[in-house]
Amino acid sequence: MYLSHQTWPDLGDYVAEESVAVVPLGSTEQHGPHLPLATDYLIAEALAREATDRTGFLCTPPVRIAVSEHHRQFHGTMWVEPEVFRDYVESFSRNLAYHGIDRIVYVNAHGGNAQHLREVGRRLRRDETAYAVEWMWDESIPDLVSEIFEHNGPHGGPKETAMVMHIAEELVRTDRLESARDGGIVDLPDANPREFGARTFYDSADNSDNGVFGDQTDATPETGEELFEAATDQLVHLLEWIDSQPFADLMPEPHVDPQPGSRR
Repeated sequence: MYLSHQTWPDLGDYVAEESVAVVPLGSTEQHGPHLPLATDYLIAEALAREATDRTGFLCTPPVRIAVSEHHRQFHGTMWVEPEVFRDYVESFSRNLAYHGIDRIVYVNAHGGNAQHLREVGRRLRRDETAYAVEWMWDESIPDLVSEIFEHNGPHGGPKETAMVMHIAEELVRTDRLESARDGGIVDLPDANPREFGARTFYDSADNSDNGVFGDQTDATPETGEELFEAATDQLVHLLEWIDSQPFADLMPEPHVDPQPGSRR
């Protein structure tokens, strides 16, 4: 069920019986010379829509602009400050809770969002408003990703290239796959410079001239479909699990005994 396509009475019927919402989040940022700036939110929304179509749970519109300042040197990248992102996500999550949603899965396809989504989930859980968790698609199927690609990459690499080939192949500049590989960083150890134990880089441009990592020529629509189906299966399992849990069991553990003030 896609929230934006429903009427308010339809949504009333949903929250009368269900309490789960899925929020896709990505970014609008460079993904090299071969992929669109929409890559992350395209992946997140496609996975969220497929999983909610299979389960009947509620899917919200995607968040398309997020924490991406580390890609700012490349044309078109848009971002918001981390604190703005956290407050925005927390605000609309509390909106959902007001309407009866008490379990939220943030379907995330941008690594820069991860720590901030976990912080929002911590805040919502702390005051027992909702149980919200961040889910990153490639982290749900790490063995498969490693098995398929010899030279994977965390950004604009073959896994994201293959996924977009499956979701929106017309947006992939397939004639630029070799130049993407040759102008970026193929081997990840080469992209992690450190001096005397200190991580000495901040931005994508510090490491990769064209902003991407891995060997994009390994990507195909077929491998993208395999990744998409495997990740969707994992998301469906997560949604069914979170729906089956008593809300109290998802909330923080009580303070250990003796309880504060119990002997006053």
